[in-house]
Amino acid sequence: MESTAGAAGAKEGMIVNRDLTVGKPSGVLWRFCLPLFGSVIFQQLYNIADSFVAGKFIGEEALAAVGNSYEITLIFIAFAFGCNIACSVVTARCFGAKDYALVRTTVSTTLISSGALCLALMALGFAFNRQMLSAIHTPENIMEPSRLYLVIYILSLPAVFYYNVATGIFSALGDSRTPFLFLAASSTANILVDILFVTAFDMGVAGVAWATLLCQSVSMALALLAVFRRLKAMPADGEAPRFSPVIFRQLARIAIPSILQQSSISVGNIIIQGIINGFGSSVIAGYSAAIKLNNMVITSLTTLGNGISSYTAQNLGAKKPERVRSGFWAGIRLVWLLCAPLSALYLLAGGALVGVFLKDASGLALESGVSFLRIVAPFYFVVAAKLVSDGVLRGSGLMKQFMIATFTDLILRVAFAFLLSGGMGYRGIWSAWPVGWIIGAALSVAFFTSSRKQARQATA
Repeated sequence: MESTAGAAGAKEGMIVNRDLTVGKPSGVLWRFCLPLFGSVIFQQLYNIADSFVAGKFIGEEALAAVGNSYEITLIFIAFAFGCNIACSVVTARCFGAKDYALVRTTVSTTLISSGALCLALMALGFAFNRQMLSAIHTPENIMEPSRLYLVIYILSLPAVFYYNVATGIFSALGDSRTPFLFLAASSTANILVDILFVTAFDMGVAGVAWATLLCQSVSMALALLAVFRRLKAMPADGEAPRFSPVIFRQLARIAIPSILQQSSISVGNIIIQGIINGFGSSVIAGYSAAIKLNNMVITSLTTLGNGISSYTAQNLGAKKPERVRSGFWAGIRLVWLLCAPLSALYLLAGGALVGVFLKDASGLALESGVSFLRIVAPFYFVVAAKLVSDGVLRGSGLMKQFMIATFTDLILRVAFAFLLSGGMGYRGIWSAWPVGWIIGAALSVAFFTSSRKQARQATA
């Protein structure tokens, strides 16, 4: 069912906002989250396209360079992700409460603060990119192409930040289809432009990076334009200041833990990347291919968790906490249904999938990539349950519990990567993923269960 805001805000040719506080939770979440899943698949095509073109049309060292730089880019993405989550949760609460002036203020406050944060990160990135690459023990033969890719990526940060903010706003308003359409078009274009820049213009790794920057920028511009049109169409029900210190503090309370969580995961991945780099460029290339396939699954599940955060926040804003538990179980069914074919695909066809990224689909690069997928894929059901629980915790504002579960996962993964790499080689590093996921999932689900019991006792 559509909200009053959605009905009032609909223009010809636009998608109406969706009220997530009414209707059967399972149906509401399916309609809302499936376009989110499609969006993240296309979002991952940006990175997969870069690795595919680098590996197939340039060579193994180019694939290793793109994959090596990618771990550092995830730190920057962590900050954009924090802005996305904070804007989505706070905006969803305002939208659920039908306070449209506060929706506008939340959006403008997020745009201003995230823009300032983006500029600061760009300055740090330009100043210390070489040091970042040296810190992860980047092999000398891929240092310069890694640095070139990273510097061009830093130029694209405004597009990364503002696109993430725009998708957070759409998510808060219950519209997951609009960003999906933008991403589908721009991701498809990115593959074509990647190939054009590398093969026709012979731009090498730089061509891969410039193609991504160009297509991300177009996607960001279209998404922001749609956001502004959507906000303009909402009922005008009071003053809407451009910047609110109160809203900024609310955003910070959500954003800072989310940024710490995601950036810590990125730092952990960088530490693990440093261990992997000790095994040479062939293992780096195999890992680069496999981690892109893995990240497609994990990022998809994370995005569905973000959708559940918006669902939780809207219902809490509308004073309907009883719908949260139903939403949790509907979310579990949704993510497990998606995990089943993906786990089976990676287990049965891992060799063919990793080989897509390699010019020579044989040898150590292929073997290391396939072994990664075979070790982690059976545990996607575990991490899926964790990410759904995380989504409810974030939407409920239980950030302390959320961070404890996440940091436990991270610390165990890094520790076991160190411990197991000595005796088991790179397969020991891969084995660290399931260990962290299992413990982190147990904690996150336990925190969700405990919070529900406390809520029932408080209302008894």
